[in-house]
Amino acid sequence: MTTTRTVLRGKDTADGGDLYMSFELGDKQWHLSIGDSRRRVSRYTVGAGDTAAVADCIVKAAARLRTGAQARVHSCYEAGRDGWWLHRWLSELGVDSIVVDAASIEVNRRARRAKTDRRCGQAVGHARSPPRGRARLVGAT
Repeated sequence: MTTTRTVLRGKDTADGGDLYMSFELGDKQWHLSIGDSRRRVSRYTVGAGDTAAVADCIVKAAARLRTGAQARVHSCYEAGRDGWWLHRWLSELGVDSIVVDAASIEVNRRARRAKTDRRCGQAVGHARSPPRGRARLVGAT
């Protein structure tokens, strides 16, 4: 016996997956990379310390990726000048936030490429989001 599966028009087909976010904190701007480990990552640039813009970016990414209302947000970024107040603010929002030591972010030394902000953001985001089917542990400070 075969069955067919249909999707109803207008029905919410959200995945319900979690959002994974990485920050690259600069003096004047912050770069955010937000994804759900399945689709392409969204990149946003906000003014340094602009918490309202950060919250808006999270909402926009959740809408674009069609995550469910129960989706959790996980955040990861390098320890630095802005690290701890931001960690406390994100925790108050209910974001699962960890702060990592910059030296603990893995880079390919054989490639001899510079450690740029974009590569760092990608590495932090990939380390934070679990590979499909299994969890991954990240060292934190």
